[in-house]
Amino acid sequence: MKQVSEDLVRYVETEILPRYDAFDPAHRRDHILKVIDNSMALAVHFDVNPDMVYAIAAYHDLGVAKGRERHHIESGIIVENDPALKRWFSPGQIQVMKEAVEDHRASNTWEPRSIYGKIVAEADRDIVPEQVIRRTVQYGKANYPEMDKERQWERFLKHIEGKYGPEGYLHLWLPQSPNAARLDELRGIIADKKMLREKFELYYRQS
Repeated sequence: MKQVSEDLVRYVETEILPRYDAFDPAHRRDHILKVIDNSMALAVHFDVNPDMVYAIAAYHDLGVAKGRERHHIESGIIVENDPALKRWFSPGQIQVMKEAVEDHRASNTWEPRSIYGKIVAEADRDIVPEQVIRRTVQYGKANYPEMDKERQWERFLKHIEGKYGPEGYLHLWLPQSPNAARLDELRGIIADKKMLREKFELYYRQS
């Protein structure tokens, strides 16, 4: 697979990534860089355009600036309306990128419409159990500061079971991803409520 265009990387690094620095800790630049790395690692398994894979990953959470609930839709709007992207992509490619960004969200009930959507959705999972637990605690404290610790624990538990538990809504789309084994590990922690509470307490103190 060919390398990502250097001028696209420069544009993203100077104009796109800095926007994430003001977001909540779960959606800052380090998360986006990880999704980019994960996306590029998955992309080698498929006949895809690396510039598209890179840009989709870079743009996928920009809509968080307008709230988390519709952030995937807002991110797609940003992709569709950024005139700079026309330097590298055709209108058809931009449409595929918009749809991929819209499809990345784990709570979506539909399968991503293209391989590009599946790549970013899978890359965004990044199911490293300790990171998932830490980011969930951080998000709760950043967005619900009025909640005391016990209410934060209840919110944390509801979210992590509802998303990652055996009956959770998260779907894995690509067998080439390492996420399946990591999800099994995370579910083992979720099932052990004593261990899960200990980890919650640790990251609650650190956040």
